[in-house]
Parts: sequence; C-alpha cells; structure tokens
Amino acid sequence: MEDQLTGTLVRRCLAGDAGAWEEIVRLQQRRIYNLCYRFTNSPEDAQDLTQEVFIRVYRTLRSYDVEKGAFTTWLTTLTRNLLVDHFRRSRQERITDSMDAGIRDEDDSPSLGSQIPDRAPAPDDRLASKETQQMVRAALARLSPDLREAVILRDLQDMDYKEIAQVLRVPEGTVKSRINRGRTELARLLSRNKRQASHE
Repeated sequence: MEDQLTGTLVRRCLAGDAGAWEEIVRLQQRRIYNLCYRFTNSPEDAQDLTQEVFIRVYRTLRSYDVEKGAFTTWLTTLTRNLLVDHFRRSRQERITDSMDAGIRDEDDSPSLGSQIPDRAPAPDDRLASKETQQMVRAALARLSPDLREAVILRDLQDMDYKEIAQVLRVPEGTVKSRINRGRTELARLLSRNKRQASHE
C-alpha cells in the first residue's frame, strides 16, 4: 500500500507537482535522519546528510524504477552510498549508534526501543539504562564495519534479508551470515564487558 502511494507521489513529482515532493520528504525524512544518525552518532552530521540525501533524491528521482523494487529500498541504497562517501571523505571508519540511542522513531518501522514496555523509570533505572547504552555503543564500535552495517539495517531499520542484500550488493546468504556473526560477536563483547564491570 505504501509503495503504491509512493509510486503515485513519484509520478506526480516528476510531472512537476511540488506538493508531491513535499509529501515524499515528509513521509521519509524521519527514517532517513534516524539511519544517518545511527551511522554517524552526530545530530549535526545526520541533519546535514539527510538534507544531502534529499537533494540527491530530487536530482536522481527519474532513475527510480518501480518495477525493480520498493522505493524505500532504493532510498536506503542511495542513503547508504552517500554515508560511505561521507566516511571516505572524512577518513573515518563507519560508526553506528548504540542499539537504542534514545531516539524514538516516528515512522512505522519498529525499533528496539519501541519493543520495550514504556514505563517511567526510577533514577537508578535511568542510570543503569544509560550505562547499558554506553556498553552497547562500545561493543558495536568494536565490530567490523560490515557486521555493524548488517546488524543496524536488520535490527534497527527492520529491513528484510532481500532488501539488505540489494542495499549492500551482496548475496542474501552473505547478509544472513553477517547478521548472525554480528549478533554473536556483539553478545560476546557485551558479556565480557559486564563481567569486567562486575569485578570493578
């Protein structure tokens, strides 16, 4: 249903309908910002990159082919390519945010944070939660870029294996392998970090 709506909006936009372009941006902006933020861990960079994504989308919208896949997959691929370019320019390793950076998604895709019961935490709980986020962030930073990328697209963007394979341009089997290895390595690092913390 969403793809049909987006396809209609794309056609209207290409026909010169400015309102259709504004609607595309409104529907996709939060998801793209969240993706950029999780990869950069910087609100300023994420904001700049989100604007850059939509400039590139506007310029290349005619290259989107509805027959070749969902608009969101095309958009995520474009965003991922721009993020890779960004990190090459800045000579930084691709970095992801923690599994739940405290940003509440406003789109329909479920995040890990939205699956946790929403309750008012006690001060001690908030402190423990912050410490847990820091441990997850530190563990994620130690994963190889390929594993972090696969885990974030699957567990944070809730993309299926086929979509991730299209975005990363690797076979589905490779995607599944990277996700499994990434989750296993993440669990091992977190377990080791918790043991170290308990001895301090």
